[in-house]
Amino acid sequence: RRKLRSDVAAAFPNLSAEQLAEFIPNKEELNVIKIYSHKGEAVTVYMNHRNPILFEAEKVLYPTVYSLWVYPDLLPAFSTWPPVLQKLAGGADLMLPGVVVPSGGFPQVERGTLCAVTLLGNRAPVAVAVATMSTAEMLAAGMKGKGFAVLHTYLDHLWEYGDKSYPPTIAPLVPDCAGDEEEQEGKEPANNSPPEPVQHVHIGSLSLKEGDICAELQGKEELHEDRAAEPAETASTEDQQDPEDSRTPQEQMDALFNQCFFHALKCKVKKSDLPLLTSTFLGSHMFSCCPAGQQLDIKKSSYKKFSKFLQCMQQQKILQVKELNKGVESIVEVDWKHPDIKAFAVPEGFSSASAAQDSKNEDREQVYHAPEIVPLYGVSAKMMPLFQESGHGKGSVLSSSEVRNIIINYVKTNELVDETNKNLVKVNAILCDCLLDKSEQDEISHLKWDDLLSRCLERLQPFHQVTFFGKEPVVRRGNIEPIDLNIEQRSSNKKVTIIKNLELYGLDPQCVANTLQQKVQASATLTPAPGAKDRVQVQIQGNQIHHLAKMLLEQYQLPRKYIRGLEKAPKLGRKK
Repeated sequence: RRKLRSDVAAAFPNLSAEQLAEFIPNKEELNVIKIYSHKGEAVTVYMNHRNPILFEAEKVLYPTVYSLWVYPDLLPAFSTWPPVLQKLAGGADLMLPGVVVPSGGFPQVERGTLCAVTLLGNRAPVAVAVATMSTAEMLAAGMKGKGFAVLHTYLDHLWEYGDKSYPPTIAPLVPDCAGDEEEQEGKEPANNSPPEPVQHVHIGSLSLKEGDICAELQGKEELHEDRAAEPAETASTEDQQDPEDSRTPQEQMDALFNQCFFHALKCKVKKSDLPLLTSTFLGSHMFSCCPAGQQLDIKKSSYKKFSKFLQCMQQQKILQVKELNKGVESIVEVDWKHPDIKAFAVPEGFSSASAAQDSKNEDREQVYHAPEIVPLYGVSAKMMPLFQESGHGKGSVLSSSEVRNIIINYVKTNELVDETNKNLVKVNAILCDCLLDKSEQDEISHLKWDDLLSRCLERLQPFHQVTFFGKEPVVRRGNIEPIDLNIEQRSSNKKVTIIKNLELYGLDPQCVANTLQQKVQASATLTPAPGAKDRVQVQIQGNQIHHLAKMLLEQYQLPRKYIRGLEKAPKLGRKK
């Protein structure tokens, strides 16, 4: 561990002593694994907190994107357009025409310098690459040719070794384009308030509008090496973009919702699917009809709520929405002969309506992504004195790493580290009141670091943040309820399986019931969940825990800790 720390210090001199100690901690578990690239080259990976933080190839240390999200200024960074990420994750190198030229100029690097690649509008790196030219050579070449050899990206196999979290949103230090142009386009300033580090968004939600503006300002018309497009094609593309540019972002989002709405009705939904939950229609059907590089966001539209959008469509007599269960709305009828549906033309690049309908069930399964669930902690009135110095009052919601940093800074600022044993912390009056029980206050004068941090987390109010694929993170009070599987006895000694809380994980109870019914050939019904006004529960005949475990753990990729009742599966046989 000491050798690794010294190697990291030599490789990344920008790290301070405190950052280095946090990067390679003394007490926490650090795992070393060896993997092999597709060429057969051995790569050593260092894991901390279940995430790869470093990888070593040919005796050279490289940081992963997980480390760069914590230390975004560790490497000189170059920015590119959001659509380029897909090419980089597929194994392509970064070409210079795809690099955004900032108003303040490029960082000065030499050939062979290790660099980070970011996306326009977000300083969180998405790739680690080696410069194939110096900054001067890039500019002298007219920003043509290969600029960076990419070693590792967000979404690649190394990223999949970790918790598969999304890049955080980190505001740029300086805008990528001049501020005057931003004001002319009617944008809101991006740097009014610093973003919260715990907020994660999917990379697809990054707006491409900024990229279009910067490309126009700097004359960049192409992104990749296949840039030898005919002038006629370029001109036609620009002509198509002119009417879009003349609309406000809200009008563009309204148009995108209308397009995806009619596309979903025409190609994805059949009469046999009705009644269909409105949340399933949006998440499983409309999202899959969204063009590449764009993202549906109801808050950026004029409707603000999806229910209001559906009300508008209902007023036009395109469909009918009813509340079949209390608080749960479903689409019960669609007029497929409506002129607007019949006149809608499927955009190029999408499969035909019949092919989409045939593969509907398969698409529905592929659309689901397990949500990212992050535990958070709220500052209570009793714990407030401990957090006041860091500027956090009652009700502040923090991540575990933020709590840890605040406690460490508090101890160091107040010189509470024991002089004879650095592993112990002296308990002052505030720590005594906040962390010790009355029976302990006269007996305990020192606490170990681990005990200090665990006591602090135990006494904070529990919160959690849920991030569904393509949506903004949602913070809720308390710990998330697990999916509850239970076996109940009915008349004639018959058993039924009850499944609750599927909605909390973005699962459609009706879809789960239909899939399970087909697999086990048993009847399944939906009933209101007792004590939960917005939820329903699935009831299916027999003990189906085995089939549910396979579906939830393998098909939906949900962590086992969020499923309660798996031990109630029937025993396959008894030994005699």
